[in-house]
Amino acid sequence: MPPRKGSGATSTEPTRRSSRIVAQPKEEQPKAVSKKRSAKATDSTEDAGPEDGSSMPKKAKTNNDEDALEEGEVAVTLAPIDIGDVLPSVTLKNEKGEDVDIASLAVEKGVVLFLVPKADTPGCTNQACGFRDVHPDFTSLEYAVYCLSADSPTAQSKWQTKVLHSRNIFRESLKVLLPQKELPYPLISDPKRVLVRALGAGEGGKTKRSHFIFEKGGKLLEKKIPVKPVDSPKLALEFIKSLLPTKLDNTADVA
Repeated sequence: MPPRKGSGATSTEPTRRSSRIVAQPKEEQPKAVSKKRSAKATDSTEDAGPEDGSSMPKKAKTNNDEDALEEGEVAVTLAPIDIGDVLPSVTLKNEKGEDVDIASLAVEKGVVLFLVPKADTPGCTNQACGFRDVHPDFTSLEYAVYCLSADSPTAQSKWQTKVLHSRNIFRESLKVLLPQKELPYPLISDPKRVLVRALGAGEGGKTKRSHFIFEKGGKLLEKKIPVKPVDSPKLALEFIKSLLPTKLDNTADVA
């Protein structure tokens, strides 16, 4: 009899142990949750990249600021240019990718510098074509015309080609003899808006439509910020003509 009781006690203990074993997975569930959380943490760590700085190119791709400096690039800041100030000595690129010294533009002639927010957009094309159509009037008055924007030289060159192509299509549709007109003046690229900001036309990563008139030697005489696309060429030309000496009436002093 005692052995039977002993066996009964022995059979009860395993039953209790088995109930505890079944309950153990419930206690391990928080561990599974912590694994998921650690997996998320791992994903965020992978997105952040290693600490050695190798993820920097990825951060640069997500940066939409056109004025952001590239790695190793030195920031260039110009003093503000106001009426009476002269064109600064800074080197930019034209639409052909060639270096242009801005200060040298006004060595031999006056300069009309008009700014567009973005190449190949309707308003900017109207402004550019307006200066194109009256370009001979500026050159006859000894003023050179330049277009300045934050677009790359490649984008400016494509825009210039598109303007000429559109003109040719217009000629063919009307079946008339119109001159083939491209933009007859250089386009200057200022991707970091160094000169744009110095002129007071850069704000919030954008370029304000405007124009500036410099006399021969580079002194700023006139500026319009902002200005409408259709008004810009007309107002610039009118201002330059106002600088001419008043012509005397030939009939005033008749002997």
